[in-house]
Formats: sequence, C-alpha cells, structure tokens
Amino acid sequence: MALRFHNSLTRQRETFQPLVPGKVGMYTCGPTVYNYAHIGNFRTFVFEDLLRRSLRFLGYQVTQVMNFTDVDDKTIRGSQATGESLDAFTARYKQAFFEDLDTLRVERAEVYPEATTHIEEMVALIEQLRERGHTYEDNGSIYFRIASFPGYGRLANLNPDQMRTSGRVDNDEYEKEDVRDFALWKAWTPEDGPVFWETRLGKGRPGWHIECSAMSMKYLGEHFDLHTGGVDNRFPHHENEIAQSCCATGQSFVSTWLHSEFLLVEGKKMSKSLGNFYTLRDLLDKGLDPVAIRYTLLSVHYRAQLNFSFDGIEASAQAVRRLRDLYRRLEQAHLHQGPGSGGRAEVATELCRADFTAALEDDLNLAGALGRLFLWVREANSLLDEAVLSVAEAQTMELWLKEVDSVLDVLKEDCDENAEACVARLVEERVKAKAAKDFAAADRLRAEIEALGWVVKDTAAGPVFHRR
Repeated sequence: MALRFHNSLTRQRETFQPLVPGKVGMYTCGPTVYNYAHIGNFRTFVFEDLLRRSLRFLGYQVTQVMNFTDVDDKTIRGSQATGESLDAFTARYKQAFFEDLDTLRVERAEVYPEATTHIEEMVALIEQLRERGHTYEDNGSIYFRIASFPGYGRLANLNPDQMRTSGRVDNDEYEKEDVRDFALWKAWTPEDGPVFWETRLGKGRPGWHIECSAMSMKYLGEHFDLHTGGVDNRFPHHENEIAQSCCATGQSFVSTWLHSEFLLVEGKKMSKSLGNFYTLRDLLDKGLDPVAIRYTLLSVHYRAQLNFSFDGIEASAQAVRRLRDLYRRLEQAHLHQGPGSGGRAEVATELCRADFTAALEDDLNLAGALGRLFLWVREANSLLDEAVLSVAEAQTMELWLKEVDSVLDVLKEDCDENAEACVARLVEERVKAKAAKDFAAADRLRAEIEALGWVVKDTAAGPVFHRR
C-alpha cells in the first residue's frame, strides 16, 4: 500500500510522492512566542511529531523546518506590557517551548528559523512581489493585492463568486472569511516603539504572513512537499502564504497541506472564561503524567476533533502501562529458554507489522494502528503466560515493540532525570496491579523498582519506598 494523505488544498485523499524520491521537505508553523503554549497548540505539535516519526518509520529521510514568530502584534504588545526588549521577552518563551517539547518527547526539527533574523529574506520576497505587480503602498506600508491572484480562497474553500474584498487590514490576524488585502510590510508607527528595521522598503517591520513564506522557501526551496498546521491557520494565514509565495516565484509552493483539528476540553471549546484553558505546565502541576498526555494527543486521528478529558488521560496511562509491562516481560523472557511457539510469535508479529504500517500509510490512521497493536499485545502476553517463547522469539517481539515505539515514544521511563517521581509511578502501577490481582505484574514491578536501587515495602497505610 502506498502512503496517502488527505490534502487540505484539494480536499482529496492523494498518494504522496515527494519531489525527491525518499526525501521529504516539511514546514510546520511554530509558536508565536508571547506566552506559554496551550494544549490545543500541542495537539498540533504532537501531530506533527507523529507525522515526522511515521515518515521515518516508512523509510523517508525528513528535513523539518519549524519557525518562531518572534515579531508580530502579540509579541510587541507583550514586550511593551512587561517593559522588556522584544528579544528578551520572546527568549523566555522560546526556551519554555523547547522545554515543553522535551517534556512531551517531541523530536527537534532540523531548523528553527526566527522571524527577527530573516528580515532580509522577507524584504527580498516583497521586492519580488512588487516587481511582478502584486502590491501597492499606502503611507509607507506595502499591501498584497488579493485580486491579482485568481486562485485565492482555494485552500479555505471560499467561493470565488461570493468572495468580496473589503479593503485592507493591518492586523496580523482577522476574522474568518473576512477577505482583505493584507500587509506585507508595516511602516513604523509610535505604537511599535523600538521595534523596527531600516530597510530598502523603509522603516518598519514585516507582516506575519510574509514571515513563513520567506523562511520556508529559504530552507526548503520555492516548491516543497508538506506544510502543516492547525485548522485555525488555514485562513487567513496559510491562504495568504500560498498567494504571496506563488505570485513571487511562479511555482506552486507546496504539494500537500495537512491540518489538525481543534481540541476540546471535557467536550467544550477551551477558553479562559470557562476555566478549562490549560497550558502543559498547568496539567503537570495537577500531577498528570506527560507521557499519558502525549499518548492522549496522539491517539485520535489528526483530522478529528480531540476531546481532552481527565478520564481520557487515565485511560491513556493504562494503555502506556500495558505497553511498558509487555516490554518488561519480553526483556525478562530472554533469561528463560522456552520450547518455541511453533511459529505463532513470528506470524503474529509479521501480521501486526503489516497492519500497523498499512494504518500509518492510510493518512496517519494511528487509532487503527493502535487497535491492531493491542491485539498483538494480547497475543504476546498469552505466549508469555504459556512460557513457550524461545529467546530468539522474545527478542524478535521486543525489537518490534521498540520499532513501534520509534513512532509512539512512550516506553522509556524518565528515571534518569527524576528518579523518585519515576519510582513513585512504578509503585502506583504495582498498587493497581495488586488490586487487579495481577500478582505476576506486581512482582515484575517490584523487581524493576529494586533494579533502580530502591526498596518498596507494603504497610497497613500503603506502600512506602526509599533508596537502598
């Protein structure tokens, strides 16, 4: 089966064919660094991590570029509110973003360009647009003339017959389907304070939309394979990217567009007024396991709305425990030579591999892939219960689980960074295993705790643990 994606531009399922066979150039819209990213943002960033890992799992070499929007209306207002320079203000949130990525085990992109260090590329791109007749100026600002691009509205599925432009807009973000000529370059005003650049276009700063076009094409070329983001970026941001990029270069810009759907919290739209607005750090402060959060964000298809709930987090934690418990059992099976399963282990693993891979190739259907994986987990546990696995069979199944984890990244415990918290989680898992009368799992967990250099004792008040 060939890899297929639902292309947001054509609204069709298409076979993916990278411009260079075996290599993928991928641009992912990164954060606007004026605050901590919230879990709706991380739904998109984790989806993009799944995309990156799945492409590599399927044999592609990936070059990912994720930008930082560190100059726009929001970052300027934020820096002015705190009295900091723009660089100092955004640096704090850039660092926080990387820390949050690491917490959720999101792999790093190859390039993280910052808008403030790519002003020259933006100026050159605006000059190209001006030379081709796609811009006009007013009071020193330069605007893109939407009427000069007949294909405008295709990504957002705007009806050209009903689409009417309503003047121009200086704000970086504006209402859905409010079609306006947008600012490529904003002439300096006193409201911008010290934030400006002296350039061939005059004194000012770039608009938000031109930033991504300039940075993506610098690192990936005028035409590249994949561009991703949340559905909220589709219009106007991505629509405007397409218009200005195609008009500047005459190329088609991006082959395939992928957009992740919104995240709900307990069935409702996330908002501060409802008290259900969470950053990742808010959830960690509530004691939630970051790996369970990652699994939750992964587990629902990226084009379906994800209902984030605390019950769902617990279900994800249980799924992660099942995978980790199987991994421990397979590791320990290496110590015991069984008679062999008569081919059952090999057949089960190869069937799982084929189905898991086919699900990923079907527009990243990870939910289907996980369903098939847990059927294999049940089969693997049955073979372990029967004590029939040979050492070679146990190793084969363990290697397959590691291969799956190159996509999921949930098996590893963070014991090296926070040993006590890690052991506490293992102790909690052991309590749950005993409550479920799974005494074999409880014994394995005790052995793992002791292998980490800790001792756990059962008391009338519950288990206690300490370093050996």
